[in-house]
Amino acid sequence: MMVRDGAAGGGAGARGGGRVPLSTMGLGMAVRREAARRRAEADFGPASGSALDLVELFELGWHRCYGDLAPPADVMDDLWLVADGDVGRLATAARLAVNDWRDLRVAADRLREAAGGA
Repeated sequence: MMVRDGAAGGGAGARGGGRVPLSTMGLGMAVRREAARRRAEADFGPASGSALDLVELFELGWHRCYGDLAPPADVMDDLWLVADGDVGRLATAARLAVNDWRDLRVAADRLREAAGGA
């Protein structure tokens, strides 16, 4: 995740970079990334790298729109469910959630109902 380096007048990249080493970020990001990596590998196989990139972009969009560092766990569960192992569906689900997470919830609930779950 890109983080502004705080340099006056330039933000990210003003001092040649802008990427903050993982060791200086909260543990939460590392834990979220590892959980996403395991889920992406299980659901997307060879496309797991692209799925992880989309999840990272989704978190950036979520932060921009909602102010939270990351979406809640139930929103992430809905995202993975709607994506169903397809990178294109993951991108669509992420866009849907950033626009209005309730629309993603409706889509996920419909899939759960169709599968016979609650």
